[in-house]
Amino acid sequence: MSCGCSSLKDGKAIVDHVINKGKGNQVPKIALQIPCQCGEVFTLERVVMNCPNCGMTYGVTPCGSDDLKNVLAAGIKYA
Repeated sequence: MSCGCSSLKDGKAIVDHVINKGKGNQVPKIALQIPCQCGEVFTLERVVMNCPNCGMTYGVTPCGSDDLKNVLAAGIKYA
């Protein structure tokens, strides 16, 4: 991530950071297809979003939201 968020190495840190900045509902740069750990594939519509099947929370910083490798799991219903 080239936006100064490169120190955020896990999903919980990313979700906490994005929510604390008030950007949890921001739309990602591109619509990413997220392959959830439960087997569901869903479209990431916000930079912090739960899987509609199992509730796993995924997060990505807005500046890194154009690359699937930057989207990390934070835990079931973390946010």
